[in-house]
Amino acid sequence: MNPPVLVTGLPRSGTSWTGKMLAAGGELVYVNEPLNPQHPPGRSPGVLRAHVTHRFQYICDDNADAWLPAFRDTVALRYRWAAQLRANRTPYDLARMIRYGAAFGLGRLTGRRALLDDPFAVLSAGWFATRLGCRVIALVRDPVAFVASWQRLGWTVYFHELLEQPLLVRDHPEVELLRPLIGSQDRLAKAAALWRVTRTILSRLPGIHVTSYDDLAADPLPGFRTLYDHAGLTWTPAAERRITHACTAPTGPARSFAWTGLSRTAYRPMDSRQALRTAARGLTPAEIARVRALTAA
Repeated sequence: MNPPVLVTGLPRSGTSWTGKMLAAGGELVYVNEPLNPQHPPGRSPGVLRAHVTHRFQYICDDNADAWLPAFRDTVALRYRWAAQLRANRTPYDLARMIRYGAAFGLGRLTGRRALLDDPFAVLSAGWFATRLGCRVIALVRDPVAFVASWQRLGWTVYFHELLEQPLLVRDHPEVELLRPLIGSQDRLAKAAALWRVTRTILSRLPGIHVTSYDDLAADPLPGFRTLYDHAGLTWTPAAERRITHACTAPTGPARSFAWTGLSRTAYRPMDSRQALRTAARGLTPAEIARVRALTAA
């Protein structure tokens, strides 16, 4: 059986873009953020029949009983219609149920594999590789571009959600470095600290293919050919055409975030090289220097 694929990395590190480009070859069924605790895109029992309690939910062998059966269903493209029907509350939920249920069913009939695009799986990427047999691709973005993106969106991170997961603290004690920033209003320092701790964890996880988002955006075709090879996907002329089109689309009015379709993904066609040139917008030279200092090895 061909393995499922997990694309992960911190939010705003290019996971949706990368996942969509991998799915362009037609061999994968794209599944958007099953571990996102916010509905949508998460809290969808048809896709993942498990209760997500934290952002960056930590999964390991010691709590796998609650997660392994659910994710085995997800990567096998077994959609839980009854569970989803009971959870539906809006017309959007109904439309999403039909879309995902049909995609899972068609995927199973045609022998496609699941592709999980989930930044919230980043700290559990090792478990996905060893227990679920996923081909894991972890995106790492330049820290200045990452922090600038979070600043433009007004995002922050609540470190208590990581620190109140004892198994995470046990297996990755560097998360304790985040404790002094609990309650801090310094969003730049918090984003930089999250980037540094996550990068340290990813560097030692087994079975993880860590990829620079910036290198991928600078030269998409050879980069994606490498990722196709790692994921066991077939590089076809159709995939190459689709990726070329999606990565050279003219840049429209400045937007830092956009929903597209029922998958609720932040992906949209873009000129990936141009996106790199404007990635640090919004940060002053002093803030850029500070981010570099805070994330230096």
